[in-house]
Amino acid sequence: MRLAGKVAVVTGAGQGMGRAIAQRFADEGATVVAVDLNEEAARQTLEGKGSKHLARSSNVADSAAVDALFVEIREKLGAVDVLVNNAGVGSVDQFADIPDATWERVIGVNLNGAFYCARAAVKQMQEGKGGAIVNISSTSAVSGDGPAHYCASKAALMGLTRGMAKELASKKIRVNTLVPGPTNTPMMQGIPQEWADAIIAGVPMGRMAEPEDIAKVAVFLASDDSGFVTGQNVAVNGGSAFL
Repeated sequence: MRLAGKVAVVTGAGQGMGRAIAQRFADEGATVVAVDLNEEAARQTLEGKGSKHLARSSNVADSAAVDALFVEIREKLGAVDVLVNNAGVGSVDQFADIPDATWERVIGVNLNGAFYCARAAVKQMQEGKGGAIVNISSTSAVSGDGPAHYCASKAALMGLTRGMAKELASKKIRVNTLVPGPTNTPMMQGIPQEWADAIIAGVPMGRMAEPEDIAKVAVFLASDDSGFVTGQNVAVNGGSAFL
């Protein structure tokens, strides 16, 4: 088991990629904290995985709530070893029509939320044996295929990763960006079929990723198997984009 003895926090763990990552981490021996706005969905993610795990509701865009969550985790489970910043939101808006509130929400969750969680986790990691942080971005960050606010938030995550990785390497904290391509998640399942067909046509391997495809790479980046890997954009996209 590649994550045995590690405390791992996964945000956006109530469905899709976050659920698959949290479940795979549990199967690999980690003690998992599944975080989602919907606590019941987070609990369902951990069903059948044992009693050592925690499910919590938290708004990652609220820095005070994030700090309180990480204090609770340390008190109950010990210092965090692994963080996966997966929580994300989006909306379909033409650029000139993006309301301020929508911009603030997308940046607030996708970028600020990742920063707040990473800051809280690093405070624990740097006092102990180090750790690993995985920021979930998107190929939209480099392709521009998507609403501008979403693309901007995901591109900013890549910059956040690199700045963190360079500064924190000496403290034995690794930081990488996992960059999924089109993935069969509830968000993607809600689009018209003709859109889905067009997306798949742009993937050389002929299909969307499944959440489990993403989870397998997240395990690699969280584990000692990637012990000399930091500051990287790791694409999992079936060849749909080259970073």
